[in-house]
Amino acid sequence: MCLLLVLGLAIGVVYFYREIVVKGKRCTSKAKLHGKTVIVTGSNTGIGKTTALDLAKRGARVILACRSKQRGEAALEEIKRNSGNNQVVFMQLDLGSLKSVRSFAENFLKSEPRLDILINNAGVYLQGRTVDGLGLMFGVNHIGHFLLTNLLLERLKKCGPSRVVNVSSMAHNFGKIDFDCLNTHKALGLGTSFMEVLQYYSDSKLCNNLFTHELAKRLKGTNVTCYSLHPGAINSELARNANSTLQLFLKPLTAYFFKNTEQGCQTTLHCALQEGIEPLSGRYFSNCTVREVYDKAKDDVASKKLWELSERLCGLA
Repeated sequence: MCLLLVLGLAIGVVYFYREIVVKGKRCTSKAKLHGKTVIVTGSNTGIGKTTALDLAKRGARVILACRSKQRGEAALEEIKRNSGNNQVVFMQLDLGSLKSVRSFAENFLKSEPRLDILINNAGVYLQGRTVDGLGLMFGVNHIGHFLLTNLLLERLKKCGPSRVVNVSSMAHNFGKIDFDCLNTHKALGLGTSFMEVLQYYSDSKLCNNLFTHELAKRLKGTNVTCYSLHPGAINSELARNANSTLQLFLKPLTAYFFKNTEQGCQTTLHCALQEGIEPLSGRYFSNCTVREVYDKAKDDVASKKLWELSERLCGLA
């Protein structure tokens, strides 16, 4: 009898978790985006692709900014077909190459007269180096988006009110910024063990929050606002480069306990579209709700230091 009670309680907890936590809140904005232009990085897969599809259904001109031409063009055809919107464009962007980021921005500014929403969604979970010698997760998850945003800021200001949305993670809570390591090695860390790589990913997500915090301060007095967010634990391809045994072990867990990509893009959509959140510029959202963060994620000194270091590393200083 006791065993049945425990089993029933466990099933109830699991059901509650899936119904309340996994499914989560949904973006309630009914905004239509005809005449608006949106960039979504990493939109050939995962929550990026689902975000782009939703925006296309709302009538936006959606720029799919992706590294892989083959996968980007496949996503392009799928989104056009499923949204009924032909105003969807693929433009190649490799966030691990500063040259590619500059080329993308130059091509975009020449060919597209508007930019209303920039969604910095792409991310990697993999240790390595970019073509510029930066730590891979630091270079792609932070520096690439930092440069892209700065190169497009004037267009965002011109087309305001506009928004920058940075997809972070609750993993930022475990992050730290080792500025000595960044200055010496241009990386968040050099280790390759499972726990070290997880730490550097968390560090890169803390960079996203600090970038958003500093960007909001620099955007005061303009008609551009910015937000960072935790999309939830997503059953997506982010960990596709992880150990195959680990992936096999996690597959049944992620299928049941993690959000699917439609559930996972809701907070991104909330930050991009929700009316009236402009006074919350620079803040962090989770489950379509603004959240408080630890002091380290809104540290004025650290965010300014990271900004100045990032400017030097990508040649803006």
